[in-house]
Amino acid sequence: MKVAVWDTYVTKKDGSVMHFDIIAPEEIRDTSIIYGYGKDYLTSKGQEGQPLTSKECRFCHIETLRAEWEAAIKQKGYFIIEMENCK
Repeated sequence: MKVAVWDTYVTKKDGSVMHFDIIAPEEIRDTSIIYGYGKDYLTSKGQEGQPLTSKECRFCHIETLRAEWEAAIKQKGYFIIEMENCK
């Protein structure tokens, strides 16, 4: 399975910037679905209501599914790689 990597930078409520990647099956090309995944993740981090649009989230590349992502993608449809300021 191939997955798409969406590079995402969101300004948190405290003004710092979260950097994370949204990993989703490559066939999902509807950005509203991808942004929905990102908004779900932001809610889980107490950052609900922060903007998540094409300005914050862009398609980056396609890569092969990694085993550690598979369970989350099967369960939720996506996986998040936390890069910076995600705690």
